[in-house]
Amino acid sequence: MPLIATLLRASPALFAAAFAAALVCGLGGAALVMLINAALNTPPERLVATLIPFVLVAVLVMTAQAGSRALFAHLGQRCLGRIRREIAEAILRAPYQRLERVGQARMRSAFSDDAVNIANFGVGFPVVVTNLVVVLGALGYLAWLSLGVFAVALVLIALGSFGYHLSHRKVVEHLRRAGFSQDRLYGDFDALLGGAKELKLNETKARRFLDRDLAGAIGAVGTDRARGLSLLALSDGWGRFLFMFLIGVALFARLWLPGESAGIVTGYVIAFLYLMGPLEGVLAHLPYVNLARVAIGRVQGVLSDLAAEPVDPSVRIPETPRSITLEGVTHGYFREREEDVFTLGPIDLTLVPGEATFVVGGNGSGKTTLAKLVTGLYAPEGGRIRVDGAAVGDAGRQAYRQLFSAIYADFQLFETLLEAPSGRLDARANEWLAKLHLDRKVTVSDGAFSTRDLSQGQRKRLALVAACVEDRPVMVFDEWAADQDPAFKDVFYRELLPELKARGKTLVVITHDDRYFDLADRLVKLEGGRIVETGPSQPREPIDPSVAALRLAAGGASA
Repeated sequence: MPLIATLLRASPALFAAAFAAALVCGLGGAALVMLINAALNTPPERLVATLIPFVLVAVLVMTAQAGSRALFAHLGQRCLGRIRREIAEAILRAPYQRLERVGQARMRSAFSDDAVNIANFGVGFPVVVTNLVVVLGALGYLAWLSLGVFAVALVLIALGSFGYHLSHRKVVEHLRRAGFSQDRLYGDFDALLGGAKELKLNETKARRFLDRDLAGAIGAVGTDRARGLSLLALSDGWGRFLFMFLIGVALFARLWLPGESAGIVTGYVIAFLYLMGPLEGVLAHLPYVNLARVAIGRVQGVLSDLAAEPVDPSVRIPETPRSITLEGVTHGYFREREEDVFTLGPIDLTLVPGEATFVVGGNGSGKTTLAKLVTGLYAPEGGRIRVDGAAVGDAGRQAYRQLFSAIYADFQLFETLLEAPSGRLDARANEWLAKLHLDRKVTVSDGAFSTRDLSQGQRKRLALVAACVEDRPVMVFDEWAADQDPAFKDVFYRELLPELKARGKTLVVITHDDRYFDLADRLVKLEGGRIVETGPSQPREPIDPSVAALRLAAGGASA
């Protein structure tokens, strides 16, 4: 069973200890049924002999129950952490394009609700195990008391199981549909958060989005879950009715089975009344079991779809390459709005240290897609990428990506620089903060920003600080200056880019700022996925990174 295997993988030793405690608790519970019936049919003068075993078994049951639930609680949380870690690892190992296909909503749902449902199964598992052992032990005791009554009980139990089985498939189907609806709900909620500004400016659109899109997703999740849980409640009621019927059979067994003694009948009635609690415990946890079964399937589906890209540790990429060349590179993807396939390329382009290549073009011309191909986030569908003449294969793409620092339009600013904290790191970061005119608002201490509560343009400057501290040989800026004020745009193009070039960096700048096009060493214009224009008319010699560093130290990089 995948659910049991998931708990077992989290910690085999902890699972074994918790399961053993649950078994002891269940066996003790079954023993209590026998002791209770024995006490009811024992003369008063012999009750003392039954008292001590009863007390010992009761204490054992209490201790084992507390121990098993505590151990399974720890196991459930460890299982939750393991699943979430596996999902996070899979996200980092999978090709970026596959992440886009899977979608954030589905990954977030697996990371949160699905993982929690599996952990909740771990918490409730000892209750199911304990109660099932009690039920099986008591049934064995009842068979020992009277095979005739036990045969009737088995028939009724089989009817109850058959009724539950009929509803079980529908329950799982409804819960699975609710899971897919929840993916859509997360996507709509992300849209609500991301588009709150636009929706606040248009009440009509806001109400339509809330009443039609978001409410529809909420309703779909609620409807499917309610139907699934209602079917469970129906099967629970059917089981309860049969259980009461069993008690009736036991009470009036002597009408049909005259040979049965009053002690046997009393034993059956006591056993069935005692079993009501364990059976209700099992039935109460069946929804969690079903939710967990659906959740484990969804998590396994996400992990399967996030298959890792091939990685060859033996692949070596030059730390400071003299050239990165795109030869006939193509890449296509489906555009939902236009309902067609957009193809970028073939692209022929060479990037060298100490040069700034400006990529320009209208919206939808393929600029960001080109940036993702250059940085290795997308694999070329046609053509190849070469580093110093050597082709980059699939197994070497991870190593190739380590050449780049990039700031995309939808950048993520982390709380820390994610580098090993040191005084030197803090000093370098604070130097860049001063150059970016942020030293009065933000400082870096122990590798962490003192605040990120800034405007979008200022947050982009913090992202640039993090990129500069990484000190990678190639830097890509996707519309980085779009959120900057005019004065700082000038600083970026006329001071920061020349300084980075003087440090020997290879720069790729996606921009619409035509007033700065003359500062580019090479201007590449895209139109409809093709390069339609390139410049400048006077090509420059590539700058060796070591020569560039000496030039910067000598003051060659004037702002």
